[in-house]
Amino acid sequence: MTETVDLAISEGIAHLALNRPEAANAFDLPTATAFAAAVDQIAESSDVRAVLLSGAGRRFCAGGDVASFHAADDPQAYIRELADVLDGAMQRFAALPVATVVAVQGAAAGAGLSVMLGADVIVAGRSTKFVTAYAGIGLTPDIGLSWLLPRAVGQVRALDLLLTGRVLDGPTALDWGLVTELVDDEPLARAREIAARIAAGPAEALGEARRLVRTAWSVSRSEAGDEEGRTIAERVGTEEAQGLIRAFVEPRG
Repeated sequence: MTETVDLAISEGIAHLALNRPEAANAFDLPTATAFAAAVDQIAESSDVRAVLLSGAGRRFCAGGDVASFHAADDPQAYIRELADVLDGAMQRFAALPVATVVAVQGAAAGAGLSVMLGADVIVAGRSTKFVTAYAGIGLTPDIGLSWLLPRAVGQVRALDLLLTGRVLDGPTALDWGLVTELVDDEPLARAREIAARIAAGPAEALGEARRLVRTAWSVSRSEAGDEEGRTIAERVGTEEAQGLIRAFVEPRG
């Protein structure tokens, strides 16, 4: 990976880290491209059982790099390419066959919220601030935020965040369902603990569970039930499930 995005795979965990702390891990086009390449590398690896996402420094992610928009010869073409590259990467991230955990500290703003919401389990520092930020520079949501945010907090609250510029603190974000849990100390340590537990468990089944939940928004109730039936029947024949079922039903000596 490039210096702006780090990827390390160890003990079944792929740790994907944004590494532009001097720019609050904001995405310019090279960073978005590197992030997309890292997601593809994770998808191609047979060693990954869980994904851990984090951002270096004091802030998780400030969203898009506004300075790079301003400096571009053709800002419209630049921001469209940036949005497309990062949105494609986040759609592939959401489609990974394993569960994902993110550690969020300091601030998550703009597209940083989209990146955060792309993960399954969101661990945030209690002092973290959450803000959509787009209206402050006359822009609109991107990277799927208009789809993800209402599903996390509801339409009324999503519109409140987008239209008023409201900044959420950590406790309110937890109360609204924007994050999974808050920690007083470094959220990365707790997120790594969760990722390790997932990697040590039935990672294939957990990956299928997250797929069922994430795809259920776009199908009918009957289609969701049919896909659940197909998936559980397929899973029961796997080595992972058979081993766990035997351990459950056989007498323990």
